[in-house]
Amino acid sequence: MQSQDVAPRPRPASAAAPGPVVDIEQAEAALVEHYPRLVRLAYLVLPPSLGRNRRVLTAHALTQRTLPRGRASGDSAVLPAQKTAADGRAEDPGYAYVRLRVLRTALEAGRPLTFRAWPTRAQLPPLLPQVWGLRLFPRSGGADELALDQRLSALSAPARAAFVLRGLERMADADVRGVLAAAGAQDPAAALAEADAVGTAEGADALLTSPEFDPCSLQARPTDLMRRRQHFKAAVAAAAAVAVCGALLGMPGDGWGPDGAAAPPYARNPAAQAALDPGKLTLVPAAAWESSARTDFSVWPARGALTGDKALLRRALAVWARPGGSVQVSATPGTPSGAPPGPPQLLYAGVVDQSRVVLLYDGLRIARYAEAKDGGTRGAALDFARVDGASGADADALVLGRTDGNVRYLTAPWVRTAVVRDLLKSAAATPGATGTSSGTTPLARSADGVTEPFASPALQSGACRSWNVLELTDKAGTRLSTDLGELTPARLTSGRPGRPGDASAADWAPLACSLADARGQGVRSVNSWSYARQALPDGSGTAEWLCTRADTWRGGGPRVLAQFHAPGQRFGAVAAKAENASACGAKDPHVLAGVLWKSVKGDWYLLAAGGKGTASIRATGGVSGAARSNLLAVRAEQGAKAELEGTLSSGREIGGLR
Repeated sequence: MQSQDVAPRPRPASAAAPGPVVDIEQAEAALVEHYPRLVRLAYLVLPPSLGRNRRVLTAHALTQRTLPRGRASGDSAVLPAQKTAADGRAEDPGYAYVRLRVLRTALEAGRPLTFRAWPTRAQLPPLLPQVWGLRLFPRSGGADELALDQRLSALSAPARAAFVLRGLERMADADVRGVLAAAGAQDPAAALAEADAVGTAEGADALLTSPEFDPCSLQARPTDLMRRRQHFKAAVAAAAAVAVCGALLGMPGDGWGPDGAAAPPYARNPAAQAALDPGKLTLVPAAAWESSARTDFSVWPARGALTGDKALLRRALAVWARPGGSVQVSATPGTPSGAPPGPPQLLYAGVVDQSRVVLLYDGLRIARYAEAKDGGTRGAALDFARVDGASGADADALVLGRTDGNVRYLTAPWVRTAVVRDLLKSAAATPGATGTSSGTTPLARSADGVTEPFASPALQSGACRSWNVLELTDKAGTRLSTDLGELTPARLTSGRPGRPGDASAADWAPLACSLADARGQGVRSVNSWSYARQALPDGSGTAEWLCTRADTWRGGGPRVLAQFHAPGQRFGAVAAKAENASACGAKDPHVLAGVLWKSVKGDWYLLAAGGKGTASIRATGGVSGAARSNLLAVRAEQGAKAELEGTLSSGREIGGLR
């Protein structure tokens, strides 16, 4: 903020008549003579939250900026003179003027920054004075000074000013009110009342004049030397980079020109520019998939009632390239969220529930843009999902939207029928049951392939009482997939790792609720495998050991669960689980897991099982035992903990899943 002119502010009704004119020479003389006192006044009024170093520099900066730029009017008339001053300040209108200016700017510096108004110069860090490499602060005082500083820090800026004027300037309350009003305080009376809570000014006078509050008697210490060295090295490197870039840009013929080798790689990249043009979107004909050898997103036609809405498509592309702060951006793990490398393919543009939705595909990712149907881009959402290598069943459906616990899909053009199946009801259905009694409900679709909404398991909370999956049928067969909170549903398969096949509801009915562990992980497919069957030691039946593995689109981060399904139980119990494990996968199909089991008679056993390639199992720790097969049953105590080790037929050692 520039130094203010000396035009007088509105005065209270009780103000005296205008005082004498203060010229710049008179103000400068008062400033030089009383400089330590004025700096102390500014230091005490400034908020302690600035820190002692910045508070010292700001106090000096504010005081040095109090000189008028020209001749000044009698602002000193509203500043009652000190009645007890013995150093000539009482009769000096120049001192009254610069004191008012110091107080006014110190109060401005204490106001918080807001977005509604530009900051004043007093609210910003001082440009001058500056001391590089040193931190300056007043000499430390005693316990009384520290206690007073803590009490002052709890006051508002006008209240601190009132307290300091009482104690340091020895002013009466009526005079303090006049000074605060002239300095711009909103409620001087309230400031005085707040200052009363600290104590009497007479008792604090000696403390206010102590070295603790003297910004002219300073100690110096170095700043953080290691950080300063790092910043210096970074500045040198940045300066060198700028110099090199400037030299390259300035070279004739090879600089920043239409054919220059140093042309900006994005700003002048034709493909990147074309990616923002809705007129250059890739639009696949409706029947292209019928003659194509591929069954992936690249042969999906552009569908929806708004595929010709250029304004909507332009907004979607612009938000994809440069999402603003109000846009909610999400991406599945391992999915980049940058702009498309070229014009993407349009899959869908239309109204879904209360939103306008655009689905785009760039060969690597699906991008879903959604905005309110009546609210424009405010609160727009941009979601990304990785789909590289998607083909066949992986490209059967995409999520269009989720509302009120329901999900709505856009199905592939080759899908013939769609059914919603509740796996938990399928588990309870009697053999041969059909229709809703077996947990299936036909799912209606529009001509564009948009399904009706149905309850999504990805949005349910609390106990697992249902688990809906999407059952899609085309000429290749019937496949199950489930919503796990991504743009692409996760495909459900069953079979030995490396050779899984399409799963049935019976395969997944006892395992459905365990799918909740894979929500929000960017899962591509989940495979279930019954890797062992074990006769229970009490003769009560045969238990089944199952392994489920959730593989992701990014390849890493798979989740593996081993489950124990005892006879007579509707659902399996999780025996062990692991993340980033190779077990139960195509590269390493072997798995070993154990569980403590209580027999009908009340006896406890450690049961363990490995795949068919497991030659022996050993248990150590809280339970000891061994078996020369892929099954182990050993008596144990309730709550016992054991370590499992197995040996494969090849001689390789494996550990228990954990």
